Amino acid sequence: MDAVQKLTSGFSLDMGPLKEPLGFIRVLEWVFAIFAFATTGGYTGTTHFTVKCPGLTKKLIEPMFGYPFRLPAYPYNIESCNGSQVNQTFLQGDFSSSAEFFVCVGVFGFLYCTATLILYLGYQNVYRQTSRGPIVDLVVTAAFSFLWLVSSSAWGKGLTDVKWATNPDQLVKIPLCNGNCEPGEFPSMGRLNASVTFGFLNLILWASNCWFIFKETPFHKDPNPPATMEEGGAPEP
Repeated sequence: MDAVQKLTSGFSLDMGPLKEPLGFIRVLEWVFAIFAFATTGGYTGTTHFTVKCPGLTKKLIEPMFGYPFRLPAYPYNIESCNGSQVNQTFLQGDFSSSAEFFVCVGVFGFLYCTATLILYLGYQNVYRQTSRGPIVDLVVTAAFSFLWLVSSSAWGKGLTDVKWATNPDQLVKIPLCNGNCEPGEFPSMGRLNASVTFGFLNLILWASNCWFIFKETPFHKDPNPPATMEEGGAPEP
């Protein structure tokens, strides 16, 4: 209880840091982190192809898939042309590792941005009181820059593989089709394409913010420090 009282008593809302690059870029990171994981998590899509049997009407097959893109978990049925049996098959390929890693980086980046914005706006005096705050902030921000690079690159490759695995032109080549399948509409993946773009935008934002955080640390030296009376001597009359 005492700790809560100390936190609330030390809180002093100041919107000034949002006018500086340090705070403004952090807000952008917060927004784009949401866009990155929101456009990937919860995605569902449908690919299409048709089975055309001689003398019969076309049968539309619509395999569904979605996040985390563990495609063998999505079965679909293909009925034989003579109608004697229904064969169940599955989409091929497990691309969950890159997708889940990307979403995980986005969620933790969002949480870190939320925490640091509270620190910037409510506890600015605590943040600047010692050099420890800016140094830790710099290290964590640099680490997230690297994570955005790795996760966005991995998810970009994973998305390419998802597109290939769900391409109707590839699905009609399965043995169950026996030459009777025709490719249909390609699944809509504009949302997933946007997620990769947001990932690399986050990389740019987090990497560029390292410079502004670095300027808050004692490692940054002002190239033109103001001259003091002791350093510059007495002023000329």
